[in-house]
Amino acid sequence: MNIVDLSMPIAPHFRWPVELSIKGDIAAGDQFRVSKINGPCHGFSHVDAAAHFVAGAPTIETTPLSQVVGPCRVLDLSGRPANEPIGPEHLAAADPGGAEGEILLLATQWNDRRDYQDKSFWTEAPWLTLEAAQWLAERKPTAVAFDFPQDYPIRLLLEGKEVPKPEHVTHHILLSHGVTLIEYVVNTSKLKAPRNLFSAAPLLIPNADGAPARIYAIEGLAV
Repeated sequence: MNIVDLSMPIAPHFRWPVELSIKGDIAAGDQFRVSKINGPCHGFSHVDAAAHFVAGAPTIETTPLSQVVGPCRVLDLSGRPANEPIGPEHLAAADPGGAEGEILLLATQWNDRRDYQDKSFWTEAPWLTLEAAQWLAERKPTAVAFDFPQDYPIRLLLEGKEVPKPEHVTHHILLSHGVTLIEYVVNTSKLKAPRNLFSAAPLLIPNADGAPARIYAIEGLAV
C-alpha cells in the first residue's frame, strides 16, 4: 500500500493571503503552543460546494463524504502542452475506463512543469473546453479533481478581469449537475496506477461554499 499526498501546502502565496500565528512557547514555560490560521476557503487544495457558483445551492457541510472519498481513476493528460485546450477527444484517449459514480482525477502533472508559487502556473496552464466539461458530466462522476487551473478565466482573475459565468465551463457545467469540484491537486506524477482509492474530505464548515482538504490517494487497494 502506497499513500500519495496530493495536497498543496497552505502557506504564504501571492494569490491568497494566509497567516499562521503562534501563541505560547513551551521552552519558555508556557503550557501549550497554540497556532491560529487565517486564510481563504478557496485557496490551495480545496473542495467546491455548488453554492460557490449556483444561487441557492447547497453549501459545503452538505457534501456527502461518499462524493469525495472512494474509487478514482486517473486520466493521464501529462502530454498536453502548456497554453493549449483540453478537449473531449483528449479526455477520452486518457480515460482508463470505469463505472459511473467514480471520482475522476485529471492529471497534467502541471506542478512538475510550473511552480504553483509562480504566476506562470496560473497563466500558462492547459484548460478545459466547454465540450470537455460536457464530456465529464456525461460520465456521471461524483467528483472531478484537477491538478491545474481548469477554466481559462481563472488566469484572467489575476488581472481583475471577469467574464460571463458560463465561460467558467467546469463550474458552470459540473457544479450545476451536482458534480463536486476538487481543485489544485499536486504531485500527480507520483501516482503509478490508473486506479486508486482517493480522499478529498473537506473541513466541516457550516454555510461555507468551499473548504480546504487534505487530499491523498492510496495505491494498492482493491477499488
